[in-house]
Amino acid sequence: MATDYKIALVGASSLLAKELKECLTESPLAGASFVLLDVEEAQGQLEQVGDEVTVVQVVGENSFEEIDFTFFAGNENLTRKFWRNALAAGSTVLDLSGALDEEPGVLVRAPWVSDGTGSGAGSPDLLTKAVVPANAASLALALMMDRLQEIAEVRFAAATVLQPASEYGKEGLDELHQQTVSLLSFQNMPRAIFDTQVAYNTLASFGESAAANMSRAEGRIRRHYAVLAGERLPELRLQVLHAPVFHGHTFSICIELDRALPIAIIEDALGGDHLDLVLEETDSPSNLAAAGQNDVLVWLKPEPPVERLSGETSRFWLWAASDNLRLAAQNAVECALDMRRLRPHGKVQ
Repeated sequence: MATDYKIALVGASSLLAKELKECLTESPLAGASFVLLDVEEAQGQLEQVGDEVTVVQVVGENSFEEIDFTFFAGNENLTRKFWRNALAAGSTVLDLSGALDEEPGVLVRAPWVSDGTGSGAGSPDLLTKAVVPANAASLALALMMDRLQEIAEVRFAAATVLQPASEYGKEGLDELHQQTVSLLSFQNMPRAIFDTQVAYNTLASFGESAAANMSRAEGRIRRHYAVLAGERLPELRLQVLHAPVFHGHTFSICIELDRALPIAIIEDALGGDHLDLVLEETDSPSNLAAAGQNDVLVWLKPEPPVERLSGETSRFWLWAASDNLRLAAQNAVECALDMRRLRPHGKVQ
């Protein structure tokens, strides 16, 4: 039970915060009391966490007294402004915004991947300043590599990650929607977030004046995967593209093992906790199929094609999809549960 815990969500009106509320409601922390914090424009909004309806309050320097866990789910500037106040008040900080990625003393974590401790990750202790739940794309990739590495050495792995507009918050979603409507009605398109046409368009970069930054997004995926991989998981060649969709990561991954294995063994490795193996081509993973799903959907395609039931292969493609917001929120809750052992129950350190 977690009835004595007090949890704050900073950036409570964001897309990530909405998913985080649902995941917290389904977790052992559901019995906690919740404080919803955001910028002044969101003040007074009614939000539901579990069975409680809570009013969003304006975040300030003194908002974190007696808070056990603080989730930062808004923009990076909001996190940078207030995370030290949360720490000073004795709260455990979990940053989903990406602001604290390279801050000294802050750990990148994903408890689902080999209990979360790649050689570069380390385990949280009483000196840990804060935790960054690993990026959702990095987590999905590490989960797949982790399972494959259990059955054979992965000699080569290369992945293309297709990112949705929701990776850039509500503003990204709104601009994609407005561009779509504008194109269909032959009007000028808004470009404040992407500084280019993202509607009906797959891109490797955005415009010069874009508020969104794909290079930074790719850098974050690389860093987080490297931490989760440590020296155990394979090196991963990576490129990130922007797909003209609202939600959901999709992945095209090329794998070569050090030896040929029966297809059935590879498929068994890609099933189980947090991975959902798809066997039929007609049910191919997609961002739409992954929406609201807790697991990463995975489909295996041997190269060259062989009989699934009787063939062997060392080279194959994975096509996978996951709900980017759902996976990020789930990982954040798992990180909080992982950090819970460092706190006296019902008390602020």
